[in-house]
Amino acid sequence: MESDFKLSAQGLVRDYAGRRAVDNVNVTLAAGEVLGVLGPNGAGKSTTLRMLAGTLAPGAGHVVIAGQDMGRHPQQAKRRLGYLPERPPLYAELTVDEYLGFCARLHGIARRERRAAIAAAKQDCGLADTGRRLIGSLSKGYQQRVGIAQAIVHRPEVLILDEPTAGLDPNQLRGVRELITRLASAHSVIISSHILSEIQAVANRVMIIHQGRVVFDEPLGGTAAQADVLEIELASGPETAALAALDGVVAAHALSAGRWRLTVEAGRDIRVQLAETAARNDWQLVELTRRPPDLEERFAALTSRAPDAAGEPPTAGRAA
Repeated sequence: MESDFKLSAQGLVRDYAGRRAVDNVNVTLAAGEVLGVLGPNGAGKSTTLRMLAGTLAPGAGHVVIAGQDMGRHPQQAKRRLGYLPERPPLYAELTVDEYLGFCARLHGIARRERRAAIAAAKQDCGLADTGRRLIGSLSKGYQQRVGIAQAIVHRPEVLILDEPTAGLDPNQLRGVRELITRLASAHSVIISSHILSEIQAVANRVMIIHQGRVVFDEPLGGTAAQADVLEIELASGPETAALAALDGVVAAHALSAGRWRLTVEAGRDIRVQLAETAARNDWQLVELTRRPPDLEERFAALTSRAPDAAGEPPTAGRAA
């Protein structure tokens, strides 16, 4: 039931210039959960998050935040939501304190409570000593922290972060990643990225969006149960496309001369079939190794396939 979730979205649709950017997307977020949203560039991640955050009206569907319907009661819903868009809404000419004070007023925080709210947000985001500094003088990493601080200054129940680590150097990235992990103890979080390692570092559930549809939605630890991976070496092998076309193979990726990684449909064991096919075609099988897939392989397999002719995604978890 929707009341069991901090965020629930059903049937989200959005078109741009006659092209369907988001197609019947469902999203749920439980209390204390960190949902990582993955997808290649242009997959529909940011459009989906903007609809969840109430900054973009869906063409169809509805969003409920902590029991408040975004369409019917947008102000009440947004009071329970913190949002960091892909481009943080910062004002370079303001100090950190001035900017967070402005955001606190926008969120309706009472005057007598603003100072404490701003101090708490700065403390949580590692900004305690930057209050009087101009935002424009801060590094990219610290500007991202200010963007996150404005999203939590009113202590929302749900936090949506769109590409919060984009453009950061390794040290900045590590700091923001640690910050997000700390925030997850007090907020239900949705974080998007096209970098798999970032999602693996902070999320406990993963959603993959491809061509505007959800093609995977499972706990992070559940990816191994979804498919198998075969690594194969052939002394006289075919083109990669021929391997990808074999029955039961989801995707084929060339690793080096004569070596491929094959992602196999869940529940299928094609090793005998593959060995017989190699012998029949004189591919000269040298090695065949089976191992569980990782998230990178699952991502590659799902985002390399188009939806089928019936309009269904290639595979899906609980929120298709």
